[in-house]
Amino acid sequence: MTQPNFIFILIDDLGFKDLTCYGSEFYETPNLDRLAREGMRFTDAYAACPVCSPTRASILTGKYPATVGVTNFIGGYTSGRLLEAPYIDHLPLEEKTIAAALREAGYRTWHVGKWHLGNEPYYPEHHGFDVNIGGWRAGMPKSYFVPYQNPKLPDGPAGEYLTDRLTDEAIKLIQGSGDEPFFLYLPYYAVHIPIQAKEPYVRKYQAKARQLGLDKLKTFEEDGFFPCEHKKDKRIVRRLIQSDAAYAAMIETLDENIGRLLEAVDQAGKADNTVVIFTSDNGGLATAEGSPTCNAPLAEGKGWMYEGGTREPLLVKWPGVTQPGSVCDVPVTSPDFYPTLLAMAGLEPMPHQHCDGVSLVPLLEGGELLPREAIYWHYPHYGNQGGTPGSSVRAGDYKLTEFFEDSRVELYNLRDDIGEECDLAESEPDVTARLQAMLTDWRRRVEAKIPKPNSDYRSR
Repeated sequence: MTQPNFIFILIDDLGFKDLTCYGSEFYETPNLDRLAREGMRFTDAYAACPVCSPTRASILTGKYPATVGVTNFIGGYTSGRLLEAPYIDHLPLEEKTIAAALREAGYRTWHVGKWHLGNEPYYPEHHGFDVNIGGWRAGMPKSYFVPYQNPKLPDGPAGEYLTDRLTDEAIKLIQGSGDEPFFLYLPYYAVHIPIQAKEPYVRKYQAKARQLGLDKLKTFEEDGFFPCEHKKDKRIVRRLIQSDAAYAAMIETLDENIGRLLEAVDQAGKADNTVVIFTSDNGGLATAEGSPTCNAPLAEGKGWMYEGGTREPLLVKWPGVTQPGSVCDVPVTSPDFYPTLLAMAGLEPMPHQHCDGVSLVPLLEGGELLPREAIYWHYPHYGNQGGTPGSSVRAGDYKLTEFFEDSRVELYNLRDDIGEECDLAESEPDVTARLQAMLTDWRRRVEAKIPKPNSDYRSR
């Protein structure tokens, strides 16, 4: 068989409702909407964690973050009522990434963008990538405009914008790819803070907000104090509507660049044999650090165990295989990408490596996924957005979350209650007990770390 090329586009902090094809009425994403029309759009796709580094490790290894040991964003350490749970601060070299597996099979492997999986010697070039452009220890850019202060990305001319530059680099690689198949892993830094955009685009969305009357609506609500010690004197500020002009401008620029990238693939004569996957590493930033987006009807956002923290856009175009304009509501998660790419490339599975993922090829071919017990999450940390440490399990339509501060559990039927507003833990005790037992058993199997009480904690 002719092995397909792969373009895996990973956005940073993009929320479930941040694309027009997922329901946004303020942001504009015509190129991504076209990708949805040309491929399959997933409604129940999940990041493996509500923060970035763990999800990135999960995508590259085919394992849950708790299995790898990378359970927090690298560099994040804080406590509250509970102490910081231990975690690995890099992607171990013992892991065989999907890039390494594809390179062994003859693929050219390129990393362009954000890494945030450890300092040297754990950079992309040590994890199976032939090329590393822009990937180093930092989890966010110093600036989206030159100078970038990125040792893996020399500065361009004055005024250059980071998203444009990364796309330029990716296009150059595609144009010079020759006949060998390639794996382009393109984890953009956008739309992570700092929220910086080109001024003409910002003015466009300021005018649009006024035209839609969004400037007359209540934009934020203030909630309780943060549960983590380093922010315990600050209140959570939750965005209620999508109306941030700079954030909208960042999304439009991102969409334009993805359009440029796909046009370059077409001009290179590779569109009919290139798989395109588009998703995000965690939910939109909705409760802190400027709260630039709103994930409603999903609850909360980045850093939280609720759906707004983990449910993501996922678009897959597999020319000649996926039915254009198809929609899939089967729950899928980050570890699934590894075995999926292997199967697409006609390679044998590596279950010892991608032990937590299942191939999505049956879904992409219009069939059914082999039954699996459940999908799991484990985030035993306080982030910067207001969430508290916990674990979750989704089995069928039900999702149960256990919060470690007080050991409470919450149960929701996501088919009927996507916003997680009606807690069924007491009214459906049999389901609660079954899912809690599954979650406890899974944590035991993967040796998940549980945070311990903080005897020195003093509430505000």
